[in-house]
Amino acid sequence: MSSKLFEDLGFSPEEAAALKLKTDLNTKIVKAAASYTQQQLQAKLGTSQPRISDLLRGKISKFSLDTLVVYAELLGLRTEIKTSKKRGVAAGTPAAVS
Repeated sequence: MSSKLFEDLGFSPEEAAALKLKTDLNTKIVKAAASYTQQQLQAKLGTSQPRISDLLRGKISKFSLDTLVVYAELLGLRTEIKTSKKRGVAAGTPAAVS
């Protein structure tokens, strides 16, 4: 999924980048959770059934990035954030403000 989608929905480029991170991580968590029942996930993640339901339904607004990282790690996923310079942005050039 592209952060451009979130920009097209009206989010700023910065918000779009954060939403893309959360969406990508949630998708991987849901795939890793597929082999568990909701009761097993409750025990493994140490949270309630309604929170598990929200997680599996992709309600990412209800979860911080920190929480998603913890859940991913508890499900055996290695998490990392990689950064790189945007194309066409020179070093030391301030970002445009609109």
